[in-house]
Amino acid sequence: MKRSQVAIIVAGLVISALLAVISIYLTGIAIILVIVLAMSFQIYQDSYLLTNLAVILNENAKVITVVNRGNTLIRNIRVSLIPLDIEFLVPELAVDGKFTYDLPKMINDIKAIAEFEDKTGTKFQKSFNLSALSDNDDVLKPMFPIFGWK
Repeated sequence: MKRSQVAIIVAGLVISALLAVISIYLTGIAIILVIVLAMSFQIYQDSYLLTNLAVILNENAKVITVVNRGNTLIRNIRVSLIPLDIEFLVPELAVDGKFTYDLPKMINDIKAIAEFEDKTGTKFQKSFNLSALSDNDDVLKPMFPIFGWK
């Protein structure tokens, strides 16, 4: 956690200790509030600088869309389409940014491998099975990233 967050939690614990002089119930309430605040800070750290790249095959099976669904800038994106032997580069993609790549012909089933890095330089790799006959989005994915969902 950041230094300011730790300072807030320590201040909450000190206030809880001081409330012990007044009432044990106020101390219990204050400790519960400090625990909730610490959990909130931990959840915030889990979703900070989240990289979530998606490669989607459009309905017409002739266009590949690369979407940045995370909350940070993604750089140096290289997408390889297997077995088509096609590679294309995307220099960077802003938050909620999209890039489309037109394919020379319609495709049925392919595998897309995306290699990319975030703004701190950490490298990632994801693979996607794309099919014209099925939906490519994950139905069980939550609306916003929580508890380490990747």
